[in-house]
Amino acid sequence: MTAGAAARPAVLSALPIRNRALLALVLAAAAAILFSGFVEDAPNRLLSGRPISLWAAAGVWPTAGIAVFGAALLAAALMPQRRALALGVALAASLALVLGLAAAGLAARALLALAPPAARIALGPAFWVLEAAAAFAVLDALQRLRAGPMARLLAVALIAAAIAAIALSGRLDSLSIAQEYASRQGAFAAALSRHILIVALSVGPALLVGFPLGIAAAKAPRLRGPLFAVLNLLQTIPSVALFGLLIVPLSQLAKAAPRLAAFGIGGTGLAPALIALVLYALLPVVRNTSAGLLAVDRGVVEAGRGMGLSPRQLLMQVELPLALPVLLAGLRIVTVQAIGLAVVAALIGAGGLGTFVFQGLGQYAVDLVLLGALPAIGLALFADFGLRSLSAMLFPAAPR
Repeated sequence: MTAGAAARPAVLSALPIRNRALLALVLAAAAAILFSGFVEDAPNRLLSGRPISLWAAAGVWPTAGIAVFGAALLAAALMPQRRALALGVALAASLALVLGLAAAGLAARALLALAPPAARIALGPAFWVLEAAAAFAVLDALQRLRAGPMARLLAVALIAAAIAAIALSGRLDSLSIAQEYASRQGAFAAALSRHILIVALSVGPALLVGFPLGIAAAKAPRLRGPLFAVLNLLQTIPSVALFGLLIVPLSQLAKAAPRLAAFGIGGTGLAPALIALVLYALLPVVRNTSAGLLAVDRGVVEAGRGMGLSPRQLLMQVELPLALPVLLAGLRIVTVQAIGLAVVAALIGAGGLGTFVFQGLGQYAVDLVLLGALPAIGLALFADFGLRSLSAMLFPAAPR
């Protein structure tokens, strides 16, 4: 080994890296932009596209802007971490995220103008890595700023407003996923509302059933073991298998009771989807309710009992208010889980955003898959962020 080769690792190890997470994100985005396509030019919606780099697709100025923001973030990763620097990182990463989306729209418009009528411009791997890295950089900066729930809400609202402004301006209309949406606007609105309805109709009953079971598990140790054994067993059943297991009994029930069939009870459709989603949602609700009540300080409970409070008054006035942060965490888990599993429910005719996912898989149309998957991911992130923010505002000192 030469002296120069031995010196290089020493130089790298001596590099003053102050934010390794940010450095990794910047390097990942840079590698993706340099070695993979930012957009893909396909002859039609079904065939794979030809990868096109950022600079070849979007031109000099968007590329230069993204490079400038990337260099600023790279420099920030090597500097001492201060509050003002974290604020600058959040701003630079947000601008990089928005600029990347605008560059994709600009590239699609320029490429589509020279392409045949059936051609499609899809988003490439470099775009997704860039957007994900920028989003994680914003989150990392907000954590280092120790931003409160209102500050985080404001940051997310500003980024969402910028993205919405770009979309409403028509700059993204040339992208393949936008063309898929334009041809299915009515069906998309119906699928989105149906998806939200499925989630609401599954989370509601799960709370109504799981909440009393969680209280019973906390109050009766003998019930805890068998109850959690059954609920854990339900969680081990794959969602597709559980949907399939419900088809036969519900079909027989609909035949035996035609009035139930008139209300939509059958082997396929909404009924088996809701039953399966409620069964899956019971474990997080019951476990978090039980854990929250068991975590209440026994000294506080004894003090309430010494003041003459009845068991019901202790539960309603002492234990449940103190356990509420854990209960909200359970609600967050259940809601996010239901949003994801509702996609699979489209396999048995329940509808929702999963319809586009499975249609796209059947047609090998990636952008049609994304038309169903991305809104579902967005709903899950919105629910998670919203419930986390609510918990942070109500209980600032509670761990999350």
